[in-house]
Amino acid sequence: MPPVAPSPVEAVPVPAPVPVHPPAAEAVPQASVPQTPPPPPQAPAPMPAEPTLHLGHRAAAPAYPAASGHPGNAFPEGEVPEGYTPTERDLPVINRGDTVQVKASPVPAPAGEAPTGDGPGPLYVVGDVHGYLDELLAALRAQGLVDENGGWSAGNARLWFLGDFTDRGPDGIGVIDLVMRLSAEAAAAGGYCKALMGNHELLLIGAKRFGDTPVNSGAGTATFQAAWLLNGGQKQDMDRLQDVHLQWMSRLDAVVREDDHLLVHSDTTAYLEYGETIEDVNDTVHEILTRNDADEVWDVFRKFTKRFAFRDDGGPQAVQELLSTYGGSRIVHGHSPIPYLLGQVGTEDGEDGGGPVVDGPHVYADGLAIAMDGGVTMAGKLLVVQLPLNDRANA
Repeated sequence: MPPVAPSPVEAVPVPAPVPVHPPAAEAVPQASVPQTPPPPPQAPAPMPAEPTLHLGHRAAAPAYPAASGHPGNAFPEGEVPEGYTPTERDLPVINRGDTVQVKASPVPAPAGEAPTGDGPGPLYVVGDVHGYLDELLAALRAQGLVDENGGWSAGNARLWFLGDFTDRGPDGIGVIDLVMRLSAEAAAAGGYCKALMGNHELLLIGAKRFGDTPVNSGAGTATFQAAWLLNGGQKQDMDRLQDVHLQWMSRLDAVVREDDHLLVHSDTTAYLEYGETIEDVNDTVHEILTRNDADEVWDVFRKFTKRFAFRDDGGPQAVQELLSTYGGSRIVHGHSPIPYLLGQVGTEDGEDGGGPVVDGPHVYADGLAIAMDGGVTMAGKLLVVQLPLNDRANA
């Protein structure tokens, strides 16, 4: 048997007394595991005494085996291999003192009226939804974008979703169905509702198309099915997934520029590997999905899973590299929850006084980057925000 390597996973913080030096932004989120057969199953280890933060626990647990049994949640003899990206059981919280959250106030829209006029309407962006349909509808209603029945009510407004519609939460397919319906309703009203491709869209496409087909992970053998389960894949989503959903996700763009904002899903510079223009990047990703080669799709998924490129001392330079290539004066992204970027700790059940404190987007990297993932999967906040933000003086 070839060695088995865990799939890229998304980091989930767990408090630990040991300080962490974050890996380089472009570290490959993979690890190899020993070639010897795994030991017989043992009773699960006791949970840590300190409060922990786990993603997606507000939804019913999937009917698949628990992720703790997958080799992605372990490493040989307690030693972390080079390039390893921790999983939900072993990533300490990053307590950072060099990143500051700026309270960003959106430009207020006129109350009580849907935007009208011949020109483009106001621009809104939505952070990662991850299956939390009720929270999404509430956030859209609060901005006047949908009515009480969930129908488009914003006239010629422009709405962009930044990707990651499924996994972890209870109704990912319901979220996709809503976005698809709002796209048609907004277009009929003179506006639009569009979406970017996140790493979880690639993950769901791969799990459906390739299942347990081995892929070359760069450190052994991995599968999309295993990666999907590790990253919160929900059986009910897979059961309800239809060809129309797959076709819609496969056509999503990876990068767009709206007004003076460069919109991407992931806080990574990996987009630069796919083209020197926005059109080139999107065409390349679409061509890879059309070719339907498991290894190629896996490589895109792996690269779009990287994060934290815009944080720390080199963050502004990384942002400027993307902006100078694709245009715009600011990057707006999802993918990395704001509580990760700020090192906040919370629990799903509120035992420590509530979830992570997220009042709005996180503006950082010398004011060049706006993080939009409010951490809804960790009892944070699903953000729907109007751009531009009135925070230039404070950024």
